[in-house]
Amino acid sequence: MDPVIANVFYNFFDFLNEIRKTDPLPLEVFGAMAMSFSLNMLIGLLYKTTYKGTRYSQDYVHTLVIIGTVTTILIMVVNGNQAIAFGMFAAFSMIRFRRNLGQSRDLAFVFFAMATGMGTGARQYEIVLVTTIIVGLAIWFISRQDAFAPKRASHQLRIRVNNDVDFSKAFNDIFDKFTDATEMISVESVQAGMMSELRYGIILKNDAQVSDFMEDIQIACGNNRAILTSTNRDLDF
Repeated sequence: MDPVIANVFYNFFDFLNEIRKTDPLPLEVFGAMAMSFSLNMLIGLLYKTTYKGTRYSQDYVHTLVIIGTVTTILIMVVNGNQAIAFGMFAAFSMIRFRRNLGQSRDLAFVFFAMATGMGTGARQYEIVLVTTIIVGLAIWFISRQDAFAPKRASHQLRIRVNNDVDFSKAFNDIFDKFTDATEMISVESVQAGMMSELRYGIILKNDAQVSDFMEDIQIACGNNRAILTSTNRDLDF
């Protein structure tokens, strides 16, 4: 590395270390909030860019930015004061996240935003900046590459049949013809006990036509309700 650039970095880190030895001044608090807000805006943009599903929520992205920025303020307010820290812990223990998270990755982004806010509030600015960029690039990369995706789409099948149907055998020939794997998930009594609702996890064959599969299922279940749902997308089932 060029000696001039190395000296600039050394002086910058030395300046940050000197700042951390004193209580944060109003100008530093403002700068930390601006940094936290900017980084969490990038996290929100990353979430929007990499989201795969049908229930994208603008409100959720706003929540990510707010959580990250507010966490920065809270950490700076605590600043080693145990009494305030205990009071905030008690307050947070009564708070519930009022949104049903549609995907598991939604919870990971909440932690990502909070970690960024906490690191900024703890005045570890250089660490937060570097780690946010690295983690963000990693998330973007695995999303762009569609990493760990299954080779074939899997589905959930929901069927309603009359109670006089022997469902343990009624669909075997159809499953043998159209699927490579089938698993019974649940059997539920519906319509005041007059019908049964069956739920299967299935993997269709590569050459299987969904229209032909559903037509045979519809006939086998007596033209009752049959629903096929992909498990690779964020859909209500």
